[in-house]
Amino acid sequence: METKRGRFTFKNKLLKELKILLVEDEHKLSSLLKNAIGDNFYSFTIADNGEEGIEKFKKITPDIVITDIMMPKLTGLEMAKEMKKINSDLPIIILSAFSETDKLLNAINVGVVKYFIKPFDPQELLEYIEEVAQKFENRNIELINGFSFNQTKNNLYKNGRYIAMTNKEKIFIQLLLQAQQTSETIKMTFWPQEEVSDDRVRSFIKRLREKTSKGLIKNTKGMGYEIQFKSSKAVC
Repeated sequence: METKRGRFTFKNKLLKELKILLVEDEHKLSSLLKNAIGDNFYSFTIADNGEEGIEKFKKITPDIVITDIMMPKLTGLEMAKEMKKINSDLPIIILSAFSETDKLLNAINVGVVKYFIKPFDPQELLEYIEEVAQKFENRNIELINGFSFNQTKNNLYKNGRYIAMTNKEKIFIQLLLQAQQTSETIKMTFWPQEEVSDDRVRSFIKRLREKTSKGLIKNTKGMGYEIQFKSSKAVC
């Protein structure tokens, strides 16, 4: 590890593939962390509160979320619950004041992987993220018919050629990589405040299939939509 002007730098290629989202209402702390460890990652995005954290989470699909436990609009735990509904495997790190340790008991139920009591050493945070990074070594998911999805860049490729997609389509692919998705879960994820018909969902899927292929996304009646991995049998 190298240290320069208060910055902590690891020579770890895995870190350079990670997208980090920091949700912290203390601007001084968020700036300190970004300056101290932000250069180690593919991206290091900051949100000021829980609601903004969810918005940026849906936009950038980070690999790891670091959040304060007490924030305006949504607490870190309330925000974490919403994020876990979209990505149950998301590693979430909690930052907490010593007086808030009683709330950390609830963090276990949310699925928080680690917490740091303020004040803490940014180097310790970086070292822990490096441990988590070992789980992300294979970032390229192989799909059928020459398709692949890079989870770092959040991009879809066909035989190495980039496929242009909207942010919603990219997030949808991410969701399918984790689990089968029903029409209702798709509606709740992308149009939570709207009355959305099944036809709108089908139109959304149809446009994505036109950009990719009919066989990439399978629809099982009564079950939902699922993506076809390279080991799966292709759907004609």
